[in-house]
Parts: sequence; structure tokens; C-alpha cells
Amino acid sequence: MGLWRQMLRTLPFGPSGRRRGTQGRAFGLWPPCPPLPRLLNATELVSHWTGIFEKRGIPEAQVSSEYIVAHVLGAKTFQSLQPVLRTQPLTPQQLLCIQELCSYRLQRMPVQYILGEWDFQGLSLKMAPPVFIPRPETEELVEWVLEEMSQRPHVIGQDGPRILEVGCGSGAISLSLLTQLPESQVIAVDKEEAAISLTSENAQRLQLQDRIWTILLDVTSEESWTHLLPWGSVDLVVSNPPYVFHQDMEQLAAEIRSYEDPVALDGGDEGMDIITDILTLAPRLLKDSGSIFLEVDPRHPELVSNWLQSQPDLYLNLVAVRKDFYGKPRFLHVQRSGP
Repeated sequence: MGLWRQMLRTLPFGPSGRRRGTQGRAFGLWPPCPPLPRLLNATELVSHWTGIFEKRGIPEAQVSSEYIVAHVLGAKTFQSLQPVLRTQPLTPQQLLCIQELCSYRLQRMPVQYILGEWDFQGLSLKMAPPVFIPRPETEELVEWVLEEMSQRPHVIGQDGPRILEVGCGSGAISLSLLTQLPESQVIAVDKEEAAISLTSENAQRLQLQDRIWTILLDVTSEESWTHLLPWGSVDLVVSNPPYVFHQDMEQLAAEIRSYEDPVALDGGDEGMDIITDILTLAPRLLKDSGSIFLEVDPRHPELVSNWLQSQPDLYLNLVAVRKDFYGKPRFLHVQRSGP
């Protein structure tokens, strides 16, 4: 239990729901949870906490309960638990851990932060607030990049692709590409120290630290590209940049607004601020016929296309738009075609 107690101490709220220090943003105190009548098994606990979450208006009530219970019992998912673990009563210590972790869910803390880890493209990555939590859509972005790389081996040098990720967050994109492209190297940049630290830690966990360079860098600075020149030109730029329209920020779920870094989400009035910074930066670093892959808002393909047409000196063309699993135009492939 030592590890559990240590992890719980790092969370921003105590078991009573009162905020610790100045970390995090609270929704105030919640009513105490009724005591359990007896020692419940895992299946009964999922039902118990699902009911409480539903009553308190917590989204994805059952899924949240299943993840928390499974995590305390040492499994990734509730479905992967051994049958015996689903039916035998939990110990008082396990029940206490589940109660404390569920208390944070009642405060709308994302499950990924509560568990302290999350899977992305089959990789187990550490998660910590306020670093942006990777979404399932971003896994599709990685898959598209890998498809394109497999179809264009002639474009890549003998040493494998050199990739620049702008806004690395937890390192999900970079580390997935490094895993799937054994000869690749990645330069991962982010302007937040927490993100750089988390990407570096995840690279160490996956033993990929020798093929990734993490750099604290703000790409909105006009001189930022000069700091990347020593690493040489790159074959590929990939990014899931802040792309939420500023007026839409208040409509985001409470989990996002209260715990994730708004800097990783807010893309300005039309969600284009960082996107245009990346597109301006990229030609100075990309090799001939190099590519840029972006995750964007469904309203952005037209906006990006129009913007690129107004910037002919960049020699960049929008060559493909791909839809996500919801059928929304979510991903862009922009290619350099010029000096």
C-alpha cells in the first residue's frame, strides 16, 4: 500500500474533498459517501460506485468505476480481471483506496490522472496533471503517419526518419512513432516544463531515451526555429496542437476545464494560432517533399487551405484531409513542394 499512499498524497484533494494547498481547482466539497454495509467484491463495488457517480452526475459512471476498481486490483481493465478477483471480497485497505480514488472522480478529476497512467497505441504512459491527456483520435493520427511512412520509404534516408513533434505533452505521439519506426529519431518540443519532464520520464520508462531529444521551446517565438537548426533538417513534422476555438473553451467538459492545461487547448479566435505558427516554422526545417501531419478542428481544413493559398512563399500544399472515426475531418497532411 505504500505506493498507493504516496500517489494519493500527490493528488490535489484530500479524501474529504478539501483542496490541498494551492494545487488544482475544486468544485467545492461534496456530501460524504455512505459507509459500505459489508466487504463487497469487485462486481458489487462497480455497481455501488456506478450508482453514486450517476446520482452525482459524473460522466461515464460505469466505465470510471470499472477502471478504478480494476486498477486497485492490479489490472488494466475490469474485463481483464480474473474471475476469482471479481467475486471475492476486497480487503479494507483495497476498499479505502477505491473510496479515495472515487472521491477524486466525484470532483470531476479525469480517470487518467486518478490512475496516474493510460494506454496509448499499446504503450503504458504516465499521466499527471495538468499535462494534456491524449485522446483516441490522436491514435488515428499516429496510424495515418505510419501508413504514409510505409508507403514512402524512398523519401526517408538510410538512417530512418527524423521527426519533429510540436507540443509533445505526455510524449504519446513521439514515443508511439519511435516504437513503430525502429530506425527513427524524434525531436520533441513543448513550451511547458511539466510536459517536457513527463515526456522524458515516459521515454525512460519505455527505454526510448536514446532516440528522443526533448526541448523546452515556444514555437510562437519568431526565433524558435533557430534553436532547432543544430539538429538538422527533418523528414516529418507532427502535432496535435491547441486547436479549440477560444469561444468554445467554456463549453468543454468540467474534467478538461478544471484539470488540463488550457494552453494545450486554446487555439485563439479561430483555433488557428499555433497551427499557423507550425506551418510558418516547418518549411525552414523540412527536407524537400517533407510532410506535416496535424490534428485539427473539423472547421480547420478549409481555413488552413485558404491560409496556405495566401502564403505562397511557404511552398506548402494541403494534399490530404482524413476523417476520424466519428466521420469528422480531423487530420491534415501538408507537404512541402519547393525551395
